[in-house]
Amino acid sequence: MSGGPIAQDWEPVVIRKKAPTSAARKDEKAVNAARRAGAEIETVRKATAGSNKAASSSTSLNTRKLDEETENLSHEKLINEKPQIIQEYESGKAIPNQQIITKLERALGVKLRGKK
Repeated sequence: MSGGPIAQDWEPVVIRKKAPTSAARKDEKAVNAARRAGAEIETVRKATAGSNKAASSSTSLNTRKLDEETENLSHEKLINEKPQIIQEYESGKAIPNQQIITKLERALGVKLRGKK
């Protein structure tokens, strides 16, 4: 090693942000800055901008049909028990209750217990 000063022989690297995207260039601040600077600003109005015609035209027909529909789509309650209790019986998780089993037998028309 020599006793002289240490010298760098590479160039400094400058890291810059990326150029703004087209969406960033269209923001309100950029447009106002361009107006103040006197730059030319191009505005384009799209034919269906701001309206949702594609979605509303087809749904209005379906909505009207649904509003006119009066059919009741609920299940008939035969034994007046909560759906959760029936689901427990169907899945085999319920603790057998003789009153509920009797109701189920009458509603289904089958024997669920041994001889009767």
